[in-house]
Amino acid sequence: MKVDWKGVFPAVTTQFREDLSLDLDATARHLQVLIDSGVSGLVMLGSLGENVSLTLDEKREVIRTALSVASGKIPVVGGVAELNSNSAAKWTRELESLGAQGAMVMPSMAFRPDREETMAHYRTVARSTGLPIIVYNNPISYHADVTPEMFGELAQEENLVAIKESSGDVRRLTDLINEVGDRYVLFAGVDDLALESVLLGATGWIAGIGLAFPKENQRLWDLAVAGEWEQARQLYRWFTPLLHLDVGPKFVQNIKLVIQEVGLGAEYVRLPRLPLTGADRARVLETLQRGLERRPSLD
Repeated sequence: MKVDWKGVFPAVTTQFREDLSLDLDATARHLQVLIDSGVSGLVMLGSLGENVSLTLDEKREVIRTALSVASGKIPVVGGVAELNSNSAAKWTRELESLGAQGAMVMPSMAFRPDREETMAHYRTVARSTGLPIIVYNNPISYHADVTPEMFGELAQEENLVAIKESSGDVRRLTDLINEVGDRYVLFAGVDDLALESVLLGATGWIAGIGLAFPKENQRLWDLAVAGEWEQARQLYRWFTPLLHLDVGPKFVQNIKLVIQEVGLGAEYVRLPRLPLTGADRARVLETLQRGLERRPSLD
């Protein structure tokens, strides 16, 4: 499959049963809802997919499930979040052998790498595979910042095709374009900066809370890329309190709880994560209730 690296690629959750075993049937049902909403691709086993809490066999099962549901209609991208570069390269090669159309590679998860270590990690993975790779840049969570200047050097690795830009600073998009032009596809990686990211040159969105509101998420994207800014702003203003739930240390629990409350999955998460309780839970449910009460008609 030739992948058009544009549009909405939701970062899909991995669904679990109450005993925290994999619920592949629930995962498949959610994937079909997302595909029916018009998404352009699927990102499995990212941060929202709780990658590091799954065994290797479970990761294989999740990827096989996604490939089965996608049926070649849209690409499936597998997340790579390993403790060291050799393991990351090995899993990326396995994604290729399983039939995934791409990989989204996080930094080495074992420690805080410096500039040269970060560069070595991405070069090692890129040179191990023929798969196209999205570089996941999230210095807030993963303590490794791939700067625009570093992306200029990494441009020699032809299969590094895209960037999930999650630094939280939309100025980075302009800095990247000034540094490397259109060498990479730029994906918005932070939900509540998505509209700003499109304005500044992002042509893709690896979305989170849109898992619970796929039709609204897709409509917002379509309006933005069509330059229908007034309609996009109105929808974004409604959506933004919900999009804020994609930010912060509890974002996985936030989004899984919302998915559960709208009937598209369950909130179960694996240790060391725990389901939301108390004020954290009440805040998410209140935000969701306000969003549902004010939900716009898309007719």
